Amino acid sequence: MTAISIDAGTTAIKAVAHAGDGTELAVARRSVAVERPRPGWAEQDMADVWRATAEAVRDVAAALPEPPQRIALTAQGDGCWLVDAQGEPTGPAVLWSDGRAADIVDRWRDEGRLAEAFRANGSLTFPGLPNAVLAWLDAHDPDRLDRSHAALTCGGWVFHNLTGLFAADESDASAPFLDPATRDYSPRLVELFGLSRAARLLPQVLGDGRRAAALRPEAAAALGLPAGLPVVMAPYDVASTAIGAGAATAGTGCAILGTTLCTEIVRAGTDTSGEPAGLTVALDSAGQWLRVYPTLAGTEVIDWATAMLGLDSPEALGDLAAQAPPGAGGLVFLPYLSPAGERAPFLDTAARGTFWGLTLEHGREHLARAVFEGLTLTIKDCLAASGADVGELRVCGGGASSDFWCRMIADATGVPVARTADTEIGAKGAFLSGLVATGDEPDLATAAAKYVRTGDRFEPEGPEPYSRLYGEFLDLREIARAGWRRQRG
Repeated sequence: MTAISIDAGTTAIKAVAHAGDGTELAVARRSVAVERPRPGWAEQDMADVWRATAEAVRDVAAALPEPPQRIALTAQGDGCWLVDAQGEPTGPAVLWSDGRAADIVDRWRDEGRLAEAFRANGSLTFPGLPNAVLAWLDAHDPDRLDRSHAALTCGGWVFHNLTGLFAADESDASAPFLDPATRDYSPRLVELFGLSRAARLLPQVLGDGRRAAALRPEAAAALGLPAGLPVVMAPYDVASTAIGAGAATAGTGCAILGTTLCTEIVRAGTDTSGEPAGLTVALDSAGQWLRVYPTLAGTEVIDWATAMLGLDSPEALGDLAAQAPPGAGGLVFLPYLSPAGERAPFLDTAARGTFWGLTLEHGREHLARAVFEGLTLTIKDCLAASGADVGELRVCGGGASSDFWCRMIADATGVPVARTADTEIGAKGAFLSGLVATGDEPDLATAAAKYVRTGDRFEPEGPEPYSRLYGEFLDLREIARAGWRRQRG
């Protein structure tokens, strides 16, 4: 028995063939471009995304001796992928990283709407969420809304091409409109954001018992697979990655060291107390939820620092950073390099990157170390914001290949860090969701315990000097906020 799992990421589409025991048999990849037609905008050609997906699946299917038992799909989340009644795009997809709605989000924050919405469902709006994008379109391109039939996510778009259905997984629907009690859209939240006119665009929500649909003939021909094959819409990528890393029971956490530096913690229920921050995402119908803190600045910061210091690889940056002592000789780095600011564990569309304490005594190694420490303290900040007692942190993504960084994360957070043995973790989570959706496994926790393999483990060797450095990091960030506002003005 085999299965094909799709992970439709922001810049790469991957199709993975899994054996019955979850082993990766084959992987096919296709690149997709992010267009930036104006400052702060991030868009994607929807037809290109589907074309890349079909090509990747066709390549993997051709490598299998027989048709797979199922297809399972995960994809980038958030954003707004508008289609008409025939399922044709009414324009480019607006991505999760798009910042055009920053002024709208700032106004909602000042009016208290963001805090009110967080108290309702545990998610804090940022510019790339569907409510913000829909509000911007309503103000600046109402004709596009009039021509549209459904506001999908990337996963919903690919799922529609595969099955013909207009739908959203519970994880995609969680932010910003899901009511945790009913697990359906909240009319109160739709009204709170002034989107009654756009409510008709929200697709049906699919939970655990309704994730599977049949592969339609047109898609089957494009993929080289039999029509009628079960297609499972798994949770979107950050949630599927947590599942694929083995974080599927309360008290386990996952840190995705990728384009988004995403820290997530499994909880037995929702928590809308404390400082509004991050997202609350439905994980399964057993009542488990993810507290998700997806930063806007992740390994792109490492890529930036690698280029700025004239190095040839992120590994070289880690080797250079290891030459400096913990604390980087008093140099502190705030890693908020995204043009859209930051969204987790705090929301500030004006946030910008800053080096503090730079002197002639600092060398390239101090700069490199400060970059890794700034990103690591961001993970610690996210864990602190969750208020959860985390017993283990599973790490994955491109940055997880660095032993240096994994040890630093364990030391700074005081939490054991375990690296997963699989390479395509999001696709592995989709595979596990597919097993549950088609009745081959009873629940995600059982499936994860059976099929997820861990690799290296890093035990914390002591929080010093990171406890002191973390306090300084937070203090300097508060001081920097006034500068961010002034420079933006």
